[in-house]
Amino acid sequence: MLNALLFDLDGTLAETDSLHFQIWQDFLLDYGLVIDRAFYKAKISGRLNPDIMADLLPQLSLAEQNDFIERKEAAFRNSADALTPLAGVVEILNWAAEQNLKVAVVTNAPRENAQFMLNALHLQHRFLTVVLGDDLPMGKPSPLPYQEALRRLNVTAEETIAFEDSPSGLRSAVAANIFTVGIATTHDPEDLYRLGAGLVVPDFADERLIQLLNQRLIQRSSNVLTV
Repeated sequence: MLNALLFDLDGTLAETDSLHFQIWQDFLLDYGLVIDRAFYKAKISGRLNPDIMADLLPQLSLAEQNDFIERKEAAFRNSADALTPLAGVVEILNWAAEQNLKVAVVTNAPRENAQFMLNALHLQHRFLTVVLGDDLPMGKPSPLPYQEALRRLNVTAEETIAFEDSPSGLRSAVAANIFTVGIATTHDPEDLYRLGAGLVVPDFADERLIQLLNQRLIQRSSNVLTV
């Protein structure tokens, strides 16, 4: 049975990590921190900004950390006006609408970034439900954001599929007992499988994903998805 699809935002609906990495690299250099891709994947990707700051720049006051975050995210928004959805995203969403599936975004991105990205991707009208880690007592990797999405959509984990690209996101969705598809835009497929992904694909146009969605839909409809 399939009744809902839950999507992470950064790295899932669009490939944004290359831009985030460049901006984090530039900003942290001012504080004497030189980071590479491996460091970014391990310490930054998919995590809440306050947690990142507490780990990387604990010497800064809370006000200084907040100022850093605001400047960093503003730099991201100023550089991200040419974002495009990952391959297959629009087709998946069109099909989900035809099947009357419920959809939501579940993200650790700050509110302003989430709104900006959905507008830039022309997907804001697709997602009436957006769950922000910042609005909850705990963000990813806690299962709470995905549990909150299930609650808002009034669906069970068993009738839901989640899409995630980061370790923290995978841990969050899997801990909520949701079958999770890893999107390998930012991390190696093997790493995503080790974290509990049931399937890992490069994007939403992968035929293996299409087959999975159609199989899960069999109990609801015979209208299959083709991309």
